[in-house]
Amino acid sequence: HVRKKMIQQQTRLKISDNSGAKIIKCIQCSSGKKSAGVGDFIVISVKELRAKSRATSKVVKGEVYRALITSVKSAHLRKDGSVHRFGQNTAILTDRQGKPIATRIFGPLPRTLRNNKFMKLASISTGFF
Repeated sequence: HVRKKMIQQQTRLKISDNSGAKIIKCIQCSSGKKSAGVGDFIVISVKELRAKSRATSKVVKGEVYRALITSVKSAHLRKDGSVHRFGQNTAILTDRQGKPIATRIFGPLPRTLRNNKFMKLASISTGFF
């Protein structure tokens, strides 16, 4: 099965961590392709900050960061044949090495991110689905 990749340039995503950002926009897909999907890194720009955390935010509006896509609205096919859909496109802000900027992740992560590469994300999230 081939998974759909539905995040492309100019796509707006919501942030599911406590880094201080609320809405981000994709500038470039890091894989060098036109689109990205769950588990892919993208280069983003912060468009909106959360109202409560403007003073204590770890990010700055307009700055460029990397993000890991955690869910997409379009159907995501798994190898076992099951199909998963989400209500919104979400991502987690990371630094250049792929480590999360935030200290908490809201909601569970997809099971496709449960490997050694993302163990730090797994430890600060609420689980997997």
